[in-house]
Amino acid sequence: RYAILSHRWGAEVSYEEMTGLMKMEGRRRDEVRQRTGYQKIIESCKQAIKDGREWLWIDACCIDKRSSSELSEAINSMYRWYQNAEVCYAYLNDSDERTFPTEQDNNKFPKSNGWPEWFMRGWTLQELIAPKQVEFFNKDWVPIGNKRHLAPILKDITGIPHEVLTGGMAGKHLSVAHIMSWAAKRKTTREEDRAYSLMGLFGVHMPMLYGEGKKAFQRLQLEIIREYSDQSIFAW
Repeated sequence: RYAILSHRWGAEVSYEEMTGLMKMEGRRRDEVRQRTGYQKIIESCKQAIKDGREWLWIDACCIDKRSSSELSEAINSMYRWYQNAEVCYAYLNDSDERTFPTEQDNNKFPKSNGWPEWFMRGWTLQELIAPKQVEFFNKDWVPIGNKRHLAPILKDITGIPHEVLTGGMAGKHLSVAHIMSWAAKRKTTREEDRAYSLMGLFGVHMPMLYGEGKKAFQRLQLEIIREYSDQSIFAW
């Protein structure tokens, strides 16, 4: 019975900081608590309690990134963790309206093709598709809709078919190129994450090698070729 958070990373609180918070000297503890990432933790916990969830999982503070083996296991398991969550809270940190945005607005969202930046990030693609239930919140944690009811506009924003948004990937006959197209305009901070963020959608696994750059995507293509007899992958 757990909820899970999907968000655009900013000034986050790490696992090490979260577990050591009460041992910090006052000034440093205050600095951590003033970060937007800490407020995200507090507000999403409040929402989870309100919804009667026993647990909440947040990638920023629940993975000990000092351990390469833990990080690799987490990234390879990420799709399944989002899929198994009872609900995913999608936090749109740059949206201040009390309703979900239904039209492109390049004045309000100039850096992300006229939509909240959450829709342009690499990792949030699987975080939209994998969970059965996704609840959207604006920057003030006001609920502004859910995936099922918003599926028509989400389809227009992301290019993901309605049946995938409402029923997931299982049993859908989708070409590799079609799935890849959903990620084409999305961005990641680390180049390798363009590949790693797609593993779950294709059901493949591979070790993390941060620093390998473009080779990560080549390794992903090889893993997909091993799994699928689909020539459309060569379009990418």
